[in-house]
Amino acid sequence: MAENLVGPEDYQHWRASPLGAVTEALEQALVFRMAGPLAGRRVLDVGCGDGDWALAAARQGAQVVGVDASLPMIEAARVRARDAALDVRFQQGDATALPFEHDRFDGVLAVTVLCFVPDAPAALREMARVLVPGGRLVLGELGRWNAWAAWRRLRAWQGSRTWRHARFRSAGELRALVREAGLEVQCVQGALYYPPLAGAARVVAPLDPWLGKLTTLGAAFIAVAAVKPPSGTDTDTEINGGARP
Repeated sequence: MAENLVGPEDYQHWRASPLGAVTEALEQALVFRMAGPLAGRRVLDVGCGDGDWALAAARQGAQVVGVDASLPMIEAARVRARDAALDVRFQQGDATALPFEHDRFDGVLAVTVLCFVPDAPAALREMARVLVPGGRLVLGELGRWNAWAAWRRLRAWQGSRTWRHARFRSAGELRALVREAGLEVQCVQGALYYPPLAGAARVVAPLDPWLGKLTTLGAAFIAVAAVKPPSGTDTDTEINGGARP
C-alpha cells in the first residue's frame, strides 16, 4: 500500500488555485471523454482521494464506488458526497488487493494512482479482475518527458516526500503495463502541454486537446483507455490508435 503523503486539504488548495483549476478541467475533460457515456453504469474509482472524480462520474449518472488507501481521504469524500446529495459509496482499500468480486464493474477510473503504487502491475491486474468482459478502464497518469516531471524531480531532490518515490511513465510504458494485465488498449492521448505556470496554462489550454491528439511527448498527463476482452481474445492490437509518443 502506498504511503499517504497528501491530505484532503492539499487537493482543495490545488483545485482552488488558478493553475489547478485549468489543469483539473483539462484532465477531467480528457478522462471522461475517453470513458464514454456513464449513465447507469457501475464505475469504480481507484485511488479516489477526496472523491472529486467519483462525484463527477456520479453527476453523469453512474453508480459509483470509490476506494482509497487513506482513511482521511475516504472520510473527506463521504462528507463531499453528502453535501452534494450524491449517492456514492466510499471505502478504504488497497489498489493491489481490491475488496470486490470478479467482474463487478462496467468501468474503472484510476487517475494519478500508479505513479504512487509500488507494485503497479499488481494494481492493474486487480483493476482488470473487477471489470466485466467488455468493461472499460481509463488510466490518467503523470507523463515522463515534460516540464512538470522535471520540476517534480527537482522537488524530490530537494527533499519532497510527495515526489521522492513517484514514478513517471511514458505512453509506451503505460501501454505495456495495460497489455500485461490482459486488457486491450484502445486509445492513448496526452494533456497539459504547458509548464506548471498559471499564465502558461491559460494561454495553451485552448490548444491542449488538439496537441493531445498529435503526440504524448511533452504531455504532463497521459490517459489510456482499454477494454477487458472475452477470455482468449488477443490483446496486442490497438484498435482506435491515439497519439503516439
